[in-house]
Amino acid sequence: MQNKDNSISEPLAAARLALTAPPECADEIFLEGPRSRFAEFFTLLRVMRDFLRGFRTLHFVGPCVTVFGSARIQREDPHYELAMKMGAAIAHLGFTVMTGGGPGIMEAANRGAKEAGGRSIGCTIELPSEQPANAYLDRCVRLHYFFVRKALLVKYSYAFVVMPGGAGTLDELFEALTLIQTAKIKNFPIVIMGTDYWKELLGFIDKMAQRGMIAPSDLSLIYATDSVEEAIVHIRTKAIEPFGLKPRKRGTRRHFPWLGEGGFSDAS
Repeated sequence: MQNKDNSISEPLAAARLALTAPPECADEIFLEGPRSRFAEFFTLLRVMRDFLRGFRTLHFVGPCVTVFGSARIQREDPHYELAMKMGAAIAHLGFTVMTGGGPGIMEAANRGAKEAGGRSIGCTIELPSEQPANAYLDRCVRLHYFFVRKALLVKYSYAFVVMPGGAGTLDELFEALTLIQTAKIKNFPIVIMGTDYWKELLGFIDKMAQRGMIAPSDLSLIYATDSVEEAIVHIRTKAIEPFGLKPRKRGTRRHFPWLGEGGFSDAS
């Protein structure tokens, strides 16, 4: 027979682990399978805390354009310079530049926006291998769960720019593309830059349409270019005009610090 004390202590131990585990292990614990009801409940609270922190930090930052791309690209890489130029152009267009907040392409886009006098935001993630936030962020929210981070990067954005990257960038690209394709979000523009890097992927997407795996009309959801000017025209045409976006009014919108909100002054 099972000891009564053990039947109580095991769920409590699992719940304690859900609350005290290192942040970088949050996804691993969440995805490891069913656990005790207590542990699942406390994990749900941690997920809610992640979302709440994101909502309160990012409530006044938009509208945004999110730039996806590799953390591994170095400053001497031509794509770093391209991302900087794109970040600056997005800022001049009146958008806040949002990234995953890390180094590489993310740093470049945030740096371009910051040096152009625009707003620069990051949603960073706790990882076993430390990935510090870059130095060009006006505001940053650090999250435990990858799926919360992806949801926030989409939630506040009216367009997506995809620069060269790895598995994470592919995940973010197809997350946004699937949400648009299935009408879970509006038909926001997706711009792919670094066409030489992405040419095999673009060819494969064409193949999917040829084989009937996606509709031919889905090909229009992606716009590929290496021209910052063409990308900006596309974003203006597909994001600003259809959704009636207007320039932000200067000054700080009313916020409530007791809710964890922060004002965002354009004069600062």
